[in-house]
Amino acid sequence: MFTGIIEEVGEVRRLLRHDAGARLEIDCRTVLSDATPGVSIAVNGVCLTAVEADASHFSADLAPETLKRSNLGALQTGSLVNLERPLSLSTRLSGHMVQGHVDGTGELQLLEQLGDGNWWLRVGVPFDLNRYVIEKGSITLDGISLTIAGVGEGVVSIAIIPHTYAATNLRTRKRGDRINIEVDLIAKYVEKLLRHEA
Repeated sequence: MFTGIIEEVGEVRRLLRHDAGARLEIDCRTVLSDATPGVSIAVNGVCLTAVEADASHFSADLAPETLKRSNLGALQTGSLVNLERPLSLSTRLSGHMVQGHVDGTGELQLLEQLGDGNWWLRVGVPFDLNRYVIEKGSITLDGISLTIAGVGEGVVSIAIIPHTYAATNLRTRKRGDRINIEVDLIAKYVEKLLRHEA
């Protein structure tokens, strides 16, 4: 379980493709301070298992499902990625409950500067995920816990504060980029419960 509060922006060392799946290597420091092989690390919101870890980088295997459902397969050497360690029971939950199980990807439609370091972000949401998004609800984009400022037909809009822009990989994103989306976990459970009661 994660919070969607990004601890560090890492840099992709390389992505090694296999016949089925791939291995991702990332240079970073902060999230490795207490890491051992087998620990979970969220990369752009995808919960991955570090199979190798030292003081300056870690490696994780990507299953074909992960490559299909997320934007990790499009990473290249030098790409910047959002990183977060799983929360502990003694950690404050500053964002919202994030599983690191990406539901799909959307397309970045707009990242517009508003002034004073503030930005307006608009991302297209796949039809099958649109029912889980509400104004002032939570959404995770590339692992970042965000509050939805507006909902349109297949689109969410989000106000980005200066800290979020500076402390994440949003500063490298551009129109047309694929963005990992994890919708609110509680919304999915409520829908399932209501379906069974009907």
